[in-house]
Amino acid sequence: MAALTLIPFIAAAETVSNPVNDFFGVLNHAVATVLFFDVLPFIDGVKLPFTVFWLVAGAIFFTFRMSFINLRAFRHAINIVQGKYESKEAKQDDIGEVSHFQALTAALSATVGLGNIAGVAVAVSLGGPGATFWMIVAGFLGMSSKFTECTLAQIYKKQRVDGKVMGGPMQYLSVGLAEMGHAKLGKFLAGLFAVLCIGGSFGGGGSFQVNQALSAIKLSVPVFGEQPWLFGLIFTVLVGIVIIGGIKRIAATAEKIVPAMCGLYLLACIYILAVHAGQIPAAFGAIFSGAFTPEAGYGGLIGVLVVGFQRSAFSNEAGVGSAAIAHSAAKSDHPVREGVVALLEPFIDTIVVCTMTALVIVITGAYSDPQYESLRAAKEGAALTSAAFGSVISWFPLILSIAVFLFAFSTIISWSYYGERCWTYLFGEKTSMIYKGILLIVIFCGAITSATNIFEFGDLMILGMAFPNILGIYFLTGKVKDSLNDYESKYLS
Repeated sequence: MAALTLIPFIAAAETVSNPVNDFFGVLNHAVATVLFFDVLPFIDGVKLPFTVFWLVAGAIFFTFRMSFINLRAFRHAINIVQGKYESKEAKQDDIGEVSHFQALTAALSATVGLGNIAGVAVAVSLGGPGATFWMIVAGFLGMSSKFTECTLAQIYKKQRVDGKVMGGPMQYLSVGLAEMGHAKLGKFLAGLFAVLCIGGSFGGGGSFQVNQALSAIKLSVPVFGEQPWLFGLIFTVLVGIVIIGGIKRIAATAEKIVPAMCGLYLLACIYILAVHAGQIPAAFGAIFSGAFTPEAGYGGLIGVLVVGFQRSAFSNEAGVGSAAIAHSAAKSDHPVREGVVALLEPFIDTIVVCTMTALVIVITGAYSDPQYESLRAAKEGAALTSAAFGSVISWFPLILSIAVFLFAFSTIISWSYYGERCWTYLFGEKTSMIYKGILLIVIFCGAITSATNIFEFGDLMILGMAFPNILGIYFLTGKVKDSLNDYESKYLS
């Protein structure tokens, strides 16, 4: 398949018009003009959006600046999560609301979501199998970005009088840059991040999730296809019950859902790959050849790379700064320890889960099958993945529907925390219920608007968060490096 050279960031014309669709369409067009201008307009046939370039450059820089922490600390991260250092773990008086494992599962519940199901399907259908290769590369580099931002979140977090933790980019951008004499820049970047994060929680972390869940579930439960508002209402009520309880209830829920949903989904992937074991080498061959296909030329190479990195960033959120909010709530006796735990997220999310999804899509041929053209055109990635699984296991779309529901539900409850923290940063703790009310309305609207516009809006907001986050982190990497050196000297001793 020829590599894609043009990424359609602006929403396509809709066959059904309603005020919600029109709002998202206009907003997408305005924000995309600012965030996704072409970095290489002087090279014919090459489209490299600024935000994708910004994420790639940041991930590469952090990987070298932290001396390949993504490789060096990988085994240590597993040991921490397994509890092998419990005697040295956080003390009772350490600032935080949740444990290392709860913070990891809360962040994973936001990252391991429909981006792994819907996003991967869209990536492969847009950029061909080769996009998978660049997703893996992005996941590997993103481990360093995740480590850096989550370590900073621990360094600069603070506990408010009500016991709640305020941390993440809003905190380290404003306080950290102020310490370096850039108070005005830090305040601006923190405010911009907060606004974009709130938008991201409404779009990619909210309405997109319920929309994609509906697109897959309605195949198994037709009544939701006929009455999408009913699905939206049920989903909204369930989310409301959890998010009103705050991070402790969110973490407790995620701690139970994430292992179950990952296990269920991965078992299905493993079964399909086992049935088609003989086709796996050919699938990897298509992935590698598609990533460097000579017939597509330089423009084609950049096109596939852009799709892979864009979908990877949307899936694992490395460099975006969202997970740093969840990890700031963890109790830890050293900032770096939580950063090390956090670097596991891109590995689990992208290198493991996304790769297995991509292999199923490639092996079944769903990404290019003419009968699924309408799903690809509408960017109904969850439905496309469901069709791929269903082509091997006729009854599996029902099981996948359960997994999709859990993925979407867990992602929304975690993103609700991200958005709520940013909202309270801007408007104060007493207004948090206003944010939650707006979010629940947006979630309901996600079931009755188009997938294309919501997909675009989610990309714009979430990827846009990377601009203020990474810019501020460039100034603060020395602080992370010093903390890392301190941790390694204590750990080695």
